[in-house]
Amino acid sequence: MEPEALYNLLQLPRAANLPVEEEIPQGGKKKYLPPTSRKDPKFEELQKVLMEWINATLLPEHIVVRSLEEDMFDGLILHHLFQKLAALKLEAQDIALTATSQRHKLQVVLEAVNRSLQLQEPQAKWSVDTIFNKDLLATLHLLVALAKRFQPNLPLPTGVQVEVITIESTKSGLKSEKLLERLTENSTDKDQPSKDIFDELFKLAPEKVTAVKEAIVSFVNQKLDCLGLSVQSLDTQFADGVILLLLIGQLEGFFLHLKEFHLTPNSPAEMLHNVTLALELLKDEGLLSYPVSPEDIVNKDAKSTLRVLYSLFCKHKLKVNVDGTPRGTPS
Repeated sequence: MEPEALYNLLQLPRAANLPVEEEIPQGGKKKYLPPTSRKDPKFEELQKVLMEWINATLLPEHIVVRSLEEDMFDGLILHHLFQKLAALKLEAQDIALTATSQRHKLQVVLEAVNRSLQLQEPQAKWSVDTIFNKDLLATLHLLVALAKRFQPNLPLPTGVQVEVITIESTKSGLKSEKLLERLTENSTDKDQPSKDIFDELFKLAPEKVTAVKEAIVSFVNQKLDCLGLSVQSLDTQFADGVILLLLIGQLEGFFLHLKEFHLTPNSPAEMLHNVTLALELLKDEGLLSYPVSPEDIVNKDAKSTLRVLYSLFCKHKLKVNVDGTPRGTPS
């Protein structure tokens, strides 16, 4: 597909008078919010709550924010907001008129913010470039983090997530991928334990992750063989929820009517429906000892996928070892 046609199809913003190739250099990636995501009610509510909070905080300084996308990029309002919240004085010029001085001011502010949040730059979901380029998602991630740090009782809407489109420029042309990006936690996420066995595995013994994946893939393929299905990649093939639902049905004896899930999901929303249903079934059976976000499965998070499959592996692999017949297999 030609680059121009791809942009038109996805309704992506075009920078004025710039060809696509100049917008995204080869090897580069850009993330876009499609119009439907911008109009999501919870996404709009999150922006409203944050703007009202900023305006109330900066009322004594007679500063008013009307657009998070347009008013935060140069570091001026972030400078005032962070000084007010953290009760400190930053060594940054008050008024920056040129793009160079604005970027420098923003860098000073973000370095102070990251120190306060105890974040290293690679951990942050924002950067000088993304904020300065008016990336609304990065700006929202930053403001949510500040609100949680300095005003944890602020009633942010929970479970805010939007569909985003990532465009990557490769040697063969532009590649696009749709993903779900979460901006605020689900209400149950606050009770999530800090670490489990997979946090330790990925951190302390990453060389063993491959062996664990291979063991679980072998187990899954044994159970799916009678359905004529097989899995080669644990990281990617469970993202749409279809194989996961079929596996749960096979092991737990569930029959799912085709009307209950999407056999060939065509969007992240349909994938999310499938994965959410699968996790609900596992919770009902008491199999999830560690909370898992369905968005993480859809976004191909290997650790979350392993947690889910390991819960099935532990129950049914053990039963095979004991009596040779996995419980729950449909007759």
